[in-house]
Amino acid sequence: MHVDQVTVPVQTVRELIDEQFPQWRHLPVRAVASEGTVNAIFRVGDRLAARFPLRPQDVATARRWLASEAEATRALLGRTRFPTPVPVALGAPGPGYPMPWSVQTWLPGVVASAEDPGESEAFARDLAEFITGVRAINTQGRTFPGSGRGGDLRTHDAWMTECFDRSEGLLDVPRLRRMWAVMRDLPRGADPDVMNHGDLIAGNVLVSGGRLAGILDAGGLGPADPALDLIGAWHLLEPGPRRLFRDAVGCDDAEWERGRAWAFVQAMGAVWYYIESNPTMSRMGSRTLARIIAA
Repeated sequence: MHVDQVTVPVQTVRELIDEQFPQWRHLPVRAVASEGTVNAIFRVGDRLAARFPLRPQDVATARRWLASEAEATRALLGRTRFPTPVPVALGAPGPGYPMPWSVQTWLPGVVASAEDPGESEAFARDLAEFITGVRAINTQGRTFPGSGRGGDLRTHDAWMTECFDRSEGLLDVPRLRRMWAVMRDLPRGADPDVMNHGDLIAGNVLVSGGRLAGILDAGGLGPADPALDLIGAWHLLEPGPRRLFRDAVGCDDAEWERGRAWAFVQAMGAVWYYIESNPTMSRMGSRTLARIIAA
């Protein structure tokens, strides 16, 4: 998916686990097919998941990121009734893999890209409940750190220009440029930052029987624009459940439109970047843009 992507063979994972965590030597290790773009995932037995970052970083930077990810993941534990992974261990670089890696608990369920909950009103209520619970976590005085999604929409102008240029022939770029010209100037007002999961896309949402069964990749949990997690409404829901979701969250027009804009930013990047390397992610971006255009 990335030009600098690290290859992670299952045999390498087996050897690293056996050497660093001998208590798991008896557990089978198998690769997990995933549309994830950050980590290669391996199931260790029935209850654990080993996660290996795909893009190279120096060891110290990677270790700091994994420690921060684990801290954020722990901060979400028990704050809603929906299961989230529990950090278990941090692995070290070794033969065949040059960076630290992590182990979390495995959550049962099917990702929303495989079991579409878009027409489920019960799922829409669950998603609103999860977001409300995350927003209730104390920011402890922290604010948006200044990189990625969740701050000022206008700081994404350069990225959006690249996305528009790369999307010629894939999307109706003139129309999308006009939409962004409006979205980038949406007012924020005095709304304080609140806690957000930050990446409520289908691959991070587990579904069972049309209900929310769990949330993955909580390592990005942090303070940001209250509208950021509203991206889930556009990535995951069709119009009827989306209206119900909005009522349950209780946001005003300005916040709702900013959530739509953050989903737009994410979707524009996904379509062209992953069109060959991760078609599921590319299709997600196209579907989200279609929902945004139709709204």
